Amino acid sequence: MSSGTDSTFGAAFIGFAVSSLCLGILSTQVYSYFKRYPLDKTFYKLLVAGLWLIEFGDQALIAHAVYTYLISNWGLLTILVAPPVWSLILQITLGVVTGTIVKVLYAVRVWRFSNNNIPVTGVILLLTFGELGVASVYTYQAFQLKSLADIGSMKHIGSLSLALGMATDVVIAAALCYFLWSLRTGHRKDDSVVNSLIIYAISTGGLTSVISLTTLILYNFMPDNFIFMAFYFVLSKIYANSFLAALNTRRIRRGRGTDAETTTMPTFLMVGNITQRTVQLDPEYGGLPSPRQEHHYAEAW
Repeated sequence: MSSGTDSTFGAAFIGFAVSSLCLGILSTQVYSYFKRYPLDKTFYKLLVAGLWLIEFGDQALIAHAVYTYLISNWGLLTILVAPPVWSLILQITLGVVTGTIVKVLYAVRVWRFSNNNIPVTGVILLLTFGELGVASVYTYQAFQLKSLADIGSMKHIGSLSLALGMATDVVIAAALCYFLWSLRTGHRKDDSVVNSLIIYAISTGGLTSVISLTTLILYNFMPDNFIFMAFYFVLSKIYANSFLAALNTRRIRRGRGTDAETTTMPTFLMVGNITQRTVQLDPEYGGLPSPRQEHHYAEAW
């Protein structure tokens, strides 16, 4: 284990700081959600509250690990060759849980956009739960380590988990782009909505994929420091923030979120179960279908 404090304690502290910032952004989004959509579906409310609680717990585990290494054992480099602190290990699995929840929701979007395509949706779910399973095995084996310096010996299973996560992000982004592209009709207004959704898919999937890839590379080539951990600390909060951003860009109708045809910020909560001549709105929101000479979108969930 490298004795450089910059690449170990310093990297962990930076990761903790950036992760705290991301949690603050997430908390702001959660507050905005409950203020803007007081009558939203109970499912959404429980989902938002659950994600925030998971991420709060995740951040608490990171804080405990950083405090243990930087405060309780300040100046004792021998802590790096002691067994890893329990909170650092549990944080790995908790972070994957957030990613799993968000990816399952993305799989639902793919399912709807693809007109219930079972093979593609199945691949996404298989990769998603495969990552969760491998991460759980990694957590179990990490508790068996005699020294934090031996974390490099788990490189293969850790790399597999990160690779599965990255592959899932790529497949989701590619699937959404493909099925969204098929919804193009040649009408400028409607195609601009589709283009916006495609850009959102690429940017969201690209960001999480880049962070996963960076963590994977750093873990394989520099497993003897905490730099890869700093990137991993942030990853789950990026997933949670992307989901909340999608919820908070919906229009408000009677205290609930809905993606009406006049929305200025289209999100993935809009679905392509449509025809060129008909508006299909979620009846729960009192949608009134009427013929139009253009393409429209309705709420996905």
